[in-house]
Amino acid sequence: MQNTTTDLAVIGAGPAGLAAAVTAADLGLTVTLLDAGARPGGQYYRHPAPALAATRPQAAPHYDRRAFTALLRRLQAHRTAARIRYLPHHHVWSVTHADPTWTLHARTTESAPATQKPTTPVTARALLLATGSYERQLPFPGWTLPGVVGAGGAQAMLKGGLVLPGRRIVVAGSGPLLLAVARSLAGAGARVPAVVEAAAYTGYASSAANTVTLLRNPAKLTEGARHGAALLRAHTRLLTRHAVVEAHGTDRVEAVTVARLDRDWRPLPGTARRIPCDALAVGHGLVPELSLATALGCATRTAPDGTVALALDEDLRTSVPGVWSAGETGGIGGAQLALAEGALVAHSIAATVTAAATSGPAPTPLRRTRTRLRAFADAMGAAHRPGPGWPDWLPDATDVCRCEEVPAGRVREALTELGARDARTVKLLTRAGMGWCQGRMCGPAVAALCGTAKGATTAKGATTATGTDMPAPDRRPLACPVPLRDLAQLPPPAAD
Repeated sequence: MQNTTTDLAVIGAGPAGLAAAVTAADLGLTVTLLDAGARPGGQYYRHPAPALAATRPQAAPHYDRRAFTALLRRLQAHRTAARIRYLPHHHVWSVTHADPTWTLHARTTESAPATQKPTTPVTARALLLATGSYERQLPFPGWTLPGVVGAGGAQAMLKGGLVLPGRRIVVAGSGPLLLAVARSLAGAGARVPAVVEAAAYTGYASSAANTVTLLRNPAKLTEGARHGAALLRAHTRLLTRHAVVEAHGTDRVEAVTVARLDRDWRPLPGTARRIPCDALAVGHGLVPELSLATALGCATRTAPDGTVALALDEDLRTSVPGVWSAGETGGIGGAQLALAEGALVAHSIAATVTAAATSGPAPTPLRRTRTRLRAFADAMGAAHRPGPGWPDWLPDATDVCRCEEVPAGRVREALTELGARDARTVKLLTRAGMGWCQGRMCGPAVAALCGTAKGATTAKGATTATGTDMPAPDRRPLACPVPLRDLAQLPPPAAD
């Protein structure tokens, strides 16, 4: 296919990317929408695979289905009118800049149909990063047992595969996602004996400002109440300020030990209890996916939940001219915030890219919605931020890095005996973070054990120490594993 320059390239077809693409097309821009998934919607709007032939796909645990259906209708209309080019099964692994355009290199995913040929590089005048997020995991003894899955992973299994990870499932970790996951699993027929939340929901109203934020978001409070009522009907017990500190089993998980935590997330002696189960869905919130952003040199900040997110201005511009961000890349906030940011960023891009666009300023109600939802997300993030004492439930023999099988004791040895002072040096000495996931799973644990980590970066790449906050992703030329055949097909560099 001939490579033509599009006004806007959007990476990611989740709520933020979809909203941005259709709104930008409404405003007169030509858009190329690239996504690694087979169908639009991202993780939040994940739906059963067509091969499952679900007779009632609408019964899957989705929220805002009406908003998603409207987005799909707009997407199809713009595709028919050739205003949006939608490329599923495309994983963008590199973005280069030659003023005034951006060039996106993508590979087709393993799930792509055999008949689908690789797409030539996409050239665009503006770039929007809507790459979403992934789960944050804090390790504990037994977390590698079969039957222990991510909380979001359990929900993805249910939405996309219409299957449950077990019949008696404990849901644990921290964050507002846990209630939604437990409700979905219970609604699908699983027995959920307990939701184990490491934080306390009273943290949402820990200050006068947070109380005002709660009152300005009554729909969020109503949603939480509905989750709670559904779990009450399912006879699910809610244990706050508790954590799963060990999973037990041989061939798969058979039970978990739960302990009460102090304010720093240290297990309190004498509070342990054992809960039988055949599956554990565990997660401590989400982490922005910034591989492409950091490769481009976008500045980051430490978010209230301790993760590293992009630093954005009020129009969602990054520190790199011509690059915008929407959704979880700018800080974890949920689907409704992502939808608002997607629509908002389209107005900003349209006003910058071409005077022919029928853009004008972003509607004031849209800005207010974004401000209100972001404030609520920040309050939740701060309330569920992992405490500094959680490594106390991590014995030396427990693997921290699953890919390279690096136990916590080896990380501690690197710090106390080998002179390591930061997460990067620990990585070089132990291989923690050098495996297939490239530190996505073990990054928070290694940073916490180090006691210091790379934090927010400036546009020039400077770093600041942030205690047990997550380390910023390394700046790498490739955002994901790339077959050599794809690299071999790149055109030779232009002669000087």
